[in-house]
Amino acid sequence: MIGIIGGTGLYDPELLENRKVVSTKTPYGKPSDKITTGTIKGVKVAFLPRHGSKHGYNPSNIPYRANIFALKKLGCKRILAPCAVGSLQEDVEPGTLVFPDQFIDRTYKRETTFYDQKQVCHVSMAEPFCGELRKNLVDSAIRLGISYRRDGTYACIEGPRFSTKAESRLYRSWGAHLIGMTLVPEVTLAREAEICYASIAMITDYDTFKEQTVSLDEVLATMKANVEKVKKLLLDAITKIPGEREKCSCGSALKGALI
Repeated sequence: MIGIIGGTGLYDPELLENRKVVSTKTPYGKPSDKITTGTIKGVKVAFLPRHGSKHGYNPSNIPYRANIFALKKLGCKRILAPCAVGSLQEDVEPGTLVFPDQFIDRTYKRETTFYDQKQVCHVSMAEPFCGELRKNLVDSAIRLGISYRRDGTYACIEGPRFSTKAESRLYRSWGAHLIGMTLVPEVTLAREAEICYASIAMITDYDTFKEQTVSLDEVLATMKANVEKVKKLLLDAITKIPGEREKCSCGSALKGALI
C-alpha cells in the first residue's frame, strides 16, 4: 500500500476508486483526519490530509507521529507527500514541482521521534528521501511534460508565521532552495518507521527575499495549477512504482540504529 499525505490545497481523495473511510487509533492520539483507502488503477492507496480536511491544524500542531504510525499500521511501505512551499532562489520559479533531496531543520516545538522513552534511536538521515521514489517522480514528470526540479534543499521553519527578509536571506546563503513548514518531523518519522518517503514540493511564490509583494490571488492561482499537476503526477507515478522495494535501504533503516 502507498500512502499519500495531502498538503495545502490537496485534501480531496477523489483520485481513489473503491473508497473506504478508516478510523485508526494510535499510541500518539488521533491522526489529522480519517484515512481514506482505495485504489489507483489497481494499486492500493491510503490518503490522509496533513492539516485535516478543513485545514484545522497549523504546522506546529499537526499530529505527525499519529499520522505516520497510522499509515504504517495500515500497511503503507511508501509515502508520497505533496506540500506547498516558497522558493528561495531566483531560478526555482513558482509553478515548478521540486523533488527535494536534502533538508535543513529549523523547527523547535515538535515531537521528532518515536523513541523518546526507554530506547534511543540514532537513525541515519544523510540521505533523508527515498532515491527510488524520487526517480519514479522524475520519470513521471518527464513523461507528462511537467516543469520540475529533480533535487533541492528544503528549509523547514516552525511557522505558522512567514520569514522576515533577514531570515530569508540567511536561508538563501545556506544554499536552501525551498522554504516550508511541514516536512520535519514527517520525513524523519517515516525513516524511523522504515517507510520510503518522497516529497512533492509545489512552489506557490518567492519567499520574502524578493523585493516585491505577491498577492493572495496570485498565490492561490498558482497553487490551483500546481494541485492539478500533482494529481496527474500521482496518477502516473503510483502505477509505475515497483511492488517490491529493491533499490533502496529504507526498509532496513533501523539496522544498527537502536541502542
